[in-house]
This record gives sequence, structure tokens and C-alpha cells, in this order.
Amino acid sequence: MEWVPKLDEKSRESLYAQLYRYFKNEIETSILQKNMRLPSIRYLADSLNISRTTVHMAYQQLLAEGYIESKERSGYYVAKLNDDLPGAGVQNHPIPLLERGSKKETNHILNNFYMSDIDTAHFPLDRWRSCMNKLLKDERKDFLTYGERQGEWELRSVLSDYLHRARGVNCSPEQIVIGAGTQSVLQILFRIMKWNHKRFAMEEPGYEGARRVFQQHDIQVVPVPVQKDGLSIRDLIKTQADIVYITPSHQYPMGMIMPISKRIRLLHWAEENEGWIIEDDYDGEFRYRGKPIPSLQGIDEHGRVIYVGTFSKSLMPAIRVSYMVLPKSLLDVYRSSDMYTTAQSASRLHQLTLKLFMESGEWDRHIRKMRTLYRKKHSLLLETIREAMGEHVCVSGEDAGLHIVLHVKSSKSADELVRIAEQAGVKAYSTSKNWIQGKPPIPILLGFGGLSFDEIKQGIKRLNAAWRPYYR
Repeated sequence: MEWVPKLDEKSRESLYAQLYRYFKNEIETSILQKNMRLPSIRYLADSLNISRTTVHMAYQQLLAEGYIESKERSGYYVAKLNDDLPGAGVQNHPIPLLERGSKKETNHILNNFYMSDIDTAHFPLDRWRSCMNKLLKDERKDFLTYGERQGEWELRSVLSDYLHRARGVNCSPEQIVIGAGTQSVLQILFRIMKWNHKRFAMEEPGYEGARRVFQQHDIQVVPVPVQKDGLSIRDLIKTQADIVYITPSHQYPMGMIMPISKRIRLLHWAEENEGWIIEDDYDGEFRYRGKPIPSLQGIDEHGRVIYVGTFSKSLMPAIRVSYMVLPKSLLDVYRSSDMYTTAQSASRLHQLTLKLFMESGEWDRHIRKMRTLYRKKHSLLLETIREAMGEHVCVSGEDAGLHIVLHVKSSKSADELVRIAEQAGVKAYSTSKNWIQGKPPIPILLGFGGLSFDEIKQGIKRLNAAWRPYYR
């Protein structure tokens, strides 16, 4: 059977949502009947020229709503529609679906150096599906109810072991709070913190998502300049901030790694000023040079560091699982706050599937494989930049993570260079939105996680051709 869903890349609705609605309609109108086998994820992705992740997300939505069922080692099949399923005999309001992040979808883009993309081609989809099927076969079915407000205990237990082993974080499962994305856990933090001066310090430039969370409230966001080795402690002291937000293992967006000496000085600031440090370790699994530095939280002897992490870069952004490790002194504050009565925002099914994935050893295998793969892509990116662009650019922030910082020697601004690149079919990213005060020169970010080796080469060559007339 030929599959011809009409997917509109110009639509504001994501491709995965459109694909989900296509199959849902085909099933509800009985065009696709019970026990009919759906095409494999690989086949459908190749035939429609879309990513396998897009197809997988559509199938998972259909699976969760009971439209299809998964048979181990066989594939996906149309399920029998019961009368109480959405759309069976009645017209329901559409179920809200996950949309893509801030990456813009454009038809003419040939190479997209988006910083938050991951390599979906090497994602262990079969093993993830196996863990999900194992969960769904559980006869207890208690996972279908509301979960723990703080996040599933089983996931928090395996996560605490992993964080201690891999990142040097000292914590128990009781200290971990799960949330749907980093901004979700930052919202919780805002509500439970004691604000003496109502001043929130963060790196300049820094992660705009964190800035937006605190700018929504009656809090003054104070930018602290970043030096070659990370946040300026001298300037931080002048802020009288209650909290400082930092990304010490791979500063976002500039990419430097904070040395141990500066980390100790930062801990002294927190102790002496009764301040708090939010340590966002968003891609700490991927380091390519030098010896690993333990997490800031791991060397904190006074309980002043709140460790924040996510599975968006290391596993996949689709599940929206992030977490924070609260110091023990904040646990009682959190559990007595109104935030503790709020329902868990991260999917319970995804949390328990992730727990099985980590418990089985697949997580460690996946990290090892992706670290090797990303290291090869990282090396190819730097080599291609050197060969194609030579002395016209400088690279920094290349020791870790899934993006590098490109300083282009040009009379054009970063925003102008980004627009020129887009006209040539390449999407690069200016860091202008990461600044509060905005001091030039502003560099450009190039992510490489979601690109193939050929796409990395082609993209850099297209960038060089587009920018060549504007090199200084």
C-alpha cells in the first residue's frame, strides 16, 4: 500500500503532528482497518524525506491514545477502536501535541547548524521501544495513574547513582526533583527561594531561557561578564545577588570550561554571602579535551549549589525530562510550598521507560557510543573550518558540548552574516539574543550534533562561499 500523507512544511503545526492526524483520520474513517500493518519508521521516513524521530513521535502519540499497537519484532498495527477512544463515533477537540523548539523550519535550508539538535540516526530506537513495551506489559497498570509529585522514585534512584558515578554529584533520590524541561524546574526554584535583595545574577552572555523565567517575575536580572575562564567572580561580588546561574562545565553560549580554582572561589562567595548557585550541567556528558572536572555540586561542602540537568542533549529532547538536585536545607522548604502540591509535569510513562533504559545498561552504552560519534563530528567540523575558512575565522569553546563558537573577521555583524548564510541555504545562529547589554563583537554558534559528516562538510563550504566577499 502506498502512503501519501500531505505534509506542509510551511504550516505552523509540526510535521509529526500532521503525520499523527493523518493516520488518526485514516483509522477513524476505517480506511486503515484493524490489524493492518503500518509502514516501518525507517521506510516511512525515507519515503517522505523526513526524520525518523518525526515518524517515531507520531507513532508514539497514536500508541498512547490506543489507535495503534506495537508487536515485538513485528512492528505497528492498527488497533481495534473502542467506543471510549477519542474520535470513535464523536468529534473530539484536538489533543495538544508537542511542537518543535525555537529552531525555525524553512524549505530552502540545506544545512542547519542548530545547537540543540541530536543525532537521531544513531538513536537506539529498538532498545527504547523494548523498554517501553516491557513497561506496557506490566499487569499492575498502576503507571497509568498520577505519579509522584517530585518525580518517579524508581527513576530518581537510578539517576542519583548515575550522577554520583559519572558527574561526581553527591545526592540521594529524595533530593531529586523531576520536571518537564529546565525552565520548568527553574520555575519551581523561583517559588521556593528566599529573596533578600530580589537580584538574580547570570552569565553575560548566557542562556536566554533562564533569563526569561526570572524576568517574568519581580526580580532584577543582573548580567555578570564572562571571562576566558568563565564568570567574573569580582563582578559577581558587586551584584548583591541572592542567586547566580552558571554553566561551568560548558558555558552557554561561549563554551569555556570553568577551572577548579575559580569554582572554589565561587563556592566561597556563596558561603560568605549566603547566596545560592544554580549549576546547569546541560551537556556535561560530552567532553573532548582535558581531564573531567567534577561538578560544582560535588565539591560543595556547605550545601549552596542546586544542580540542574537534562536528558535533551544526551538522549532526546522529545521526552522533556529534566531534573534538579536540591540541597537538603531546601527540601523541607520545597515540600511545604505550594509547588509540592502541583502535579508532576513530566510524563510518567517516559520517566518509567527511562528508568528501565538506564537500569538495563542501555543508557551507559548509548552515552559511550554518542561520545565517540560526536567527537568524530567535532573533529571533522574543526578540520573543515580550518581548510575552508583559514585565517578568516577564529574558533573557541571547542573543548566540550555539541556546538562551537565561530568568530568571523568581517565588517558585517553576526546578525547580518546569519542572514547572508540563510540566503545561501545554511542556518547559523547569532548569539545576540544571549546578551542583556550586548557588547560587540558578537560571535556565531554552529551546532553539529544533528548533522551527518557530509552535511558538516557541505555546510561549512557553503558558509565560506557565502561569507567570502565579506571577510575583512
